Amino acid sequence: MTHQSPETRSFQASSDRKFSRARRILERSFLKPSATPAPLRHRLKRYVTKMRGGVDRPPRLPYKYVLCSWMGAFLGITATGFPAALTHAPLLIAPFGATCVLIFGAPDSPLAQPRNVIGGHCIATLISLTLLHLFGVDWWVMALAVATSIGVMQLTSTLHPPAGATPLVVIMTKAAWSFLVVPVLSGAIILVICAVVFNNLLEDRHYPKYWF
Repeated sequence: MTHQSPETRSFQASSDRKFSRARRILERSFLKPSATPAPLRHRLKRYVTKMRGGVDRPPRLPYKYVLCSWMGAFLGITATGFPAALTHAPLLIAPFGATCVLIFGAPDSPLAQPRNVIGGHCIATLISLTLLHLFGVDWWVMALAVATSIGVMQLTSTLHPPAGATPLVVIMTKAAWSFLVVPVLSGAIILVICAVVFNNLLEDRHYPKYWF
């Protein structure tokens, strides 16, 4: 019988413990499948759990911030609506109201920057005009236009949620190609100018965070 040093015996004991632990893990994983939850059940439970939320809602904004957002939105819609009423040129579309929510209510958001406002609306309009003139007016054309616009905006880093409504306006009104310039491009530029001028009048606001 060979003599083993204390170091050797300690090493063997440690190895035996690791082997036993690994064996128990393998037995629980493969030899006793009934002890683990079914994969489908586990995924369903996780799916339902995510619907619970769990994060506290943000605090209410100060009245000063709310008033500034109100004034900015009033300025933006006035700057597009008033010239349209005087010249009878369509400079105002419904998605611009949602744009005002971002550029005046959440100007620090990446979705509210000039690249996103102008680029998002123009990309969505170009895609929807193309699909409109290729396939006409139909529910699936609107669905395809909205979905494609979202994907392209994400790929080009121009994601702007209000622009998701622009394809619906384009297709439902059977817009001409000139719709891309007036009201979309011109109106988006006017709103960005209003946001730059107004937001920077306030000490605690800095807009834009970036242009391009």
